Amino acid sequence: MTIVIAIVVIILGLLGIIGCILPVIPGPPMSWVGLLLIYFFGKGCNSEGEPMSLIFLMIWLAITVAVTVIDYIIPSYLAKVSGGSPYASRGAIAGLLVGLFFAPLGIIFGPMVGAFAAEAIFSGKSASASIWPALGAFGGFLCGTGIKLIACGFMFYYMIVYLF
Repeated sequence: MTIVIAIVVIILGLLGIIGCILPVIPGPPMSWVGLLLIYFFGKGCNSEGEPMSLIFLMIWLAITVAVTVIDYIIPSYLAKVSGGSPYASRGAIAGLLVGLFFAPLGIIFGPMVGAFAAEAIFSGKSASASIWPALGAFGGFLCGTGIKLIACGFMFYYMIVYLF
């Protein structure tokens, strides 16, 4: 493997991990592209001397897609579970979509603000009752971030294994 490909793969792996925390960068997809580069251009093997398999790559693609989708769904789900009405769930989704335009803070706090506002305005709950679904949406953001970090951490580990 050329040194240039190895450097690009390491950069993609690090950007993937950083992208889990900074919502502007799509973390898991960047990490998966690093694995893809190893698959196509790598001559590296794991500790057992086996090259990366297509099945391994497709499993990580499925994990990447699942983690990315879950990251968008979980704030809405936890807003609902924490006592919110369907308005809080929809508000968390709307807050996330609006927050995309105000990245990175909008993506972090958008679901929380959206759930709070929708719960207070549309369901008529008081501010103190509306805070729980908002905190649930924020907890969902933190859970989604954690799941992405775990996935990207494992992908980075495999990048190192297959590179060196």
